[in-house]
This record gives sequence, C-alpha cells and structure tokens, in this order.
Amino acid sequence: MKPAGPLFIGSDIYRGSSYGAGHPLRVPRVSTVMDLSRALGWLPTDQFRASPRAKPAALALWHDADYIAALQRAETMAEATPEMRARFHLGTLANPVFPEVFRRPATGAGGVMLAAQLLAHSPGVIHVPGGGTHHGLPGRANGFCYLNDVVLGIKVMQRAGLQRIAYVDIDAHHCDGVERGFAGDPGVRMISVHEEGRWPFSGAIEDQAGGSAFNLPVPKGFNDTEMEAVLDQLILPRVAEFRPEVVVLQCGADSLLEDPLSRLELSNRAYLAVVAALRPISPRFLVLGGGGYNPWSVGRCWTLIWGLLTNREVPDRLPPEAEAVLRGLGWGGGGRPPPNEALLTTLRDDARNGPLRNEVRDRLAVLARR
Repeated sequence: MKPAGPLFIGSDIYRGSSYGAGHPLRVPRVSTVMDLSRALGWLPTDQFRASPRAKPAALALWHDADYIAALQRAETMAEATPEMRARFHLGTLANPVFPEVFRRPATGAGGVMLAAQLLAHSPGVIHVPGGGTHHGLPGRANGFCYLNDVVLGIKVMQRAGLQRIAYVDIDAHHCDGVERGFAGDPGVRMISVHEEGRWPFSGAIEDQAGGSAFNLPVPKGFNDTEMEAVLDQLILPRVAEFRPEVVVLQCGADSLLEDPLSRLELSNRAYLAVVAALRPISPRFLVLGGGGYNPWSVGRCWTLIWGLLTNREVPDRLPPEAEAVLRGLGWGGGGRPPPNEALLTTLRDDARNGPLRNEVRDRLAVLARR
C-alpha cells in the first residue's frame, strides 16, 4: 500500500475567520501555519490537501441531528435564539455565533475525517492543525468547540476496521468530550496531560473512564523536565503496551509558557519531543491542533511540528519571508503586550527545564501502578 503522507490538511476558511473581537479565538492560527510553512518552502502542493466540509449526515456519526440543524440555522440567521442558547449553548460568551459558525467547525471535522479514512486504508502521517476540538459534545457546543472532530475521526477509523487506537492529548485543558465518546471502549486508550484546577474541571487522576483513560493533572509551572518524565514514564509505556494500529496526538498549544489561558510553562521543544517519540510506535500517525491563544507561539509550534513530520531542517534565524508572517500578526485587541523578538525571528524556543516536583513524581507513580 502507498503510504498516506506526510500530508497537511488545511483550509483558507480559517483566514480572517474570528470568533469575535472579545474572544480568545479572535487570533489567526491555522492560516499562520500555512503561511509560515509556505514561506519556508515546507508546504509543496503535493503535500497539501484542502479540507472538505463535512456534511450533516457525516456529522451525525456522533452528533445529534437537531443540534447540527441548530448550528446551521444559527449561521444562516447570524444569531442564536433563546432556545438555542439554553439547549445547545450557542450564542454564549464561550461559544458565540460568528459568520462561519457551522462551516468552520464542519471543515475541521471534514479534514480530520478525511485523514482518518486515508490512514485507515494505508499507513502514513497526516497533520491537521485545524482539528483537535476535543470539548464538543453530542448535542451542544462546549468550550469553544462546536463539533468534536477527534471523536468523529476515531469513529471513522473504527468503522473502517481499526481496533486499537491510542489517543494522546497534551492540551492544557482536559479532553472531556473525547472521554465521553470512548469511556469504557477497550479499543481506545486515552491519555490526557492537562493543568489541574482548570476548566472543564474534569480528568482527575482517579478518573479512568471505564478503564479506557489515564488522566494526569499537572500543577502550574509544568516545565520541559517534567514533560520529559511524563513522556518516559506514562505516555510512551502506556501507548506502546497497547500496540496501537494508529496514534492520534492532540497538540493544543496552550500548554506553552506564552499562552494567556493557562499557567503551564512548556517550550515548543517539549511538544517536538512528544511528536518524535510517538511517531515510530505505530504505522499510522494523526497529529491535530487544539487550543492555543497566543498567535505567535501557536503558529511557531504547529509549523515546527509539520517540519519535524517532514524531516525539514529548522533555520536558526527565519528568512525574511517567514519573519514577515510573524511580524504581521497581532492580538486583535485586548491590550496585551507585543511578543519578544525571539517569537518573531525564530521557530524553536529555548528549553524551559526546571525541577521535577514531588507532585508530578507522585502522580506518575500512582498511574504506573495501574
């Protein structure tokens, strides 16, 4: 069989699309990764695929039909009715109605479902930075996520015959929607590393999701040294022993030091270490985006991941075309300070090492005994 990829699935629907001036997702992300990758010569046409938009019938693989219809109606009306707010959580501060409120998440879902179909039929590596909306629930929006492309993609793989799927999530927020989708499913192993005491306030270490999940809440200040321990003592052994036919990695970039919505302190080098370590475990590897609300740190991180997946050499200093992409970004309001110069001229962060604290060490020991 011909390998799938490395393939980048993206879309121009993300270009200029915003959740609104007061929302954390007012910043560009996927379009930045596409622009940076092209400026670096890392995204030739034969490695890029435009994401299809998933149709309502495909979304009904997990989502309720009345919710999908309401999401479409909200886009057409450009507003949510009181019933939509109460029943479907549309038109709220977290989940506003914006011009592409159906088309944008349906495109993300379509990209992940396409990747799932391609990988189900042949080995390979696919990067879908517009995917990773791990909070979406069957019948309502949740945590900036209108659909759950992770659940949809894994279900596509299962329907195609894959029986052992490992899902690893290093977003700062717990993957509550994915856990709901596969709790008690012996064919899916979920590992989530997320900040303790942060929304959605789920994913306690005791939570095993019917035997399908390992949850590791980590303290604020979580650093590269601690992530290395988590990778070596939790992620790699638990994924390897499962012998997965496919590994799905959600790379929400809100665990980076610069992110405004978490208190974690990882560098993008820690993300690269996770990607590099997981890649050889399975013949199929699907890498998704997720959270991330600093446009410079998100764009750099996900571009670096694509560079790693395609074996590109990372320059110490960005060429002028790539630097111009980063200098052209902004917060879109909110009064936040401009980025430091390194976020404009380089891709790789300096390592952010630190102590391996007892609370991390002790929680890893608890999970090791399961």
